[in-house]
Amino acid sequence: MEKKLSEMTYGEEGIVKSIEESLRNNVAGMGIRTGKKLKMVTKQPIKGPVVVLVDESRTSLGLGIADKIMVEAEK
Repeated sequence: MEKKLSEMTYGEEGIVKSIEESLRNNVAGMGIRTGKKLKMVTKQPIKGPVVVLVDESRTSLGLGIADKIMVEAEK
């Protein structure tokens, strides 16, 4: 099921399907690229950042950025 990264739940894993073009270079430096597998580690309440695990590295993203990354969530 495809959803925004910001909509993933704790412990959920998925494959990055698309990234808004204006963000691609910024998040590529964090290891987040189309086709990469990631896992939701922490999701802060009240519009806080999300922390994802990519290639054994934890990366924190603002909710606005996470809204612009589409992920194919694994069941």
